[in-house]
Amino acid sequence: MRKLSIDLPGKNYEIFIQKGLFEQIGLNIRNIYKGKKIAVVTDDKVYRIYGDRMKKNLIDSGYLVKFIIIKNGEKSKNINVLQDIYSGFLDFNLTRKDIILTFGGGVVGDLGGFAAATFLRGIPFIQIPTTLLSQIDSSIGGKVGIDLERGKNLIGSFYHPKAVFVDPEVLMSLEKRVFNDGLSECIKYGCIKSKELFLKLENYKSDKELYEDIDYVIYKCCTIKKEFVEEDEKDTGKRMILNFGHTIGHAIETYFNYSKYTHGEAVAIGMYLITKNSERNKETEKGTSDKIKNLLIKYNLPYTFEKIDTNKIVQTISLDKKCIENSINIILIRNIGESYIKKIKKDQVFNYITDN
Repeated sequence: MRKLSIDLPGKNYEIFIQKGLFEQIGLNIRNIYKGKKIAVVTDDKVYRIYGDRMKKNLIDSGYLVKFIIIKNGEKSKNINVLQDIYSGFLDFNLTRKDIILTFGGGVVGDLGGFAAATFLRGIPFIQIPTTLLSQIDSSIGGKVGIDLERGKNLIGSFYHPKAVFVDPEVLMSLEKRVFNDGLSECIKYGCIKSKELFLKLENYKSDKELYEDIDYVIYKCCTIKKEFVEEDEKDTGKRMILNFGHTIGHAIETYFNYSKYTHGEAVAIGMYLITKNSERNKETEKGTSDKIKNLLIKYNLPYTFEKIDTNKIVQTISLDKKCIENSINIILIRNIGESYIKKIKKDQVFNYITDN
């Protein structure tokens, strides 16, 4: 088993990474939580595949269990569904001595984690991510929240789990598009911090070879995120680098109402687009955007999009949390593995989102 410890002022927790870990999840939770009740927030797709096994595992470990099931997809990450989750907690008579499991992808983790952070002013929770994207990114670092119609993650908090349990074997049940969605974030980590990881992703000769090495990929990505989170927990400085590709990506997701592109696909477009333009501006080493494009193509990820209303994209970006008064912090890379934050005026955003 691979383990990572997230060490923050007043809060420490561990990430456990092991193939087959899910089969012993009840016993693993017993090492952390000695109480009786567990509320499991999950989505309909995950429940259909793993619900019965999870329920039996937890009951066999001596727990009283209630499943709260939401519809799969980003459109569930809203206030109305949040209220349904609260109602499920109330029906179960959940107290602050009990615990919540978020069992699913990034939407479940963000939404269930925010419910945990806010119900009764905070109930402990454990993350059990089931997609590559959530295993390497959204389950780590304490960001929880929901979307508004005008933008993504505009309501949220920092609320860390008691533990994160990562079983790479559950990735075998993912649709290829969903798995590749997570690879976009893996590529991001390579771009901002690890040329070694980027080269590994370039050199895998087959899906089988990648799957055989997926423990390493997950561990490497989690290690990079751990370093940024420990240095800048509240995302006011260096941690913003983790948002490489996300400023444009989130705007694209919102523009298409979360229906055309997955999160990872939108981020993929964002990474290539901003790098192509920063390269043109001589802020990035020549040829870097082509390296990103070729890797995106290898993993069936988009790097460009159909013609859109650029003004609407800029308006959405102006709501981004990285905006301060008339400026916005954008994330650029000098070359693969070396990244930095640049502050620009809002009217300069056009220079980084034009696709020509």
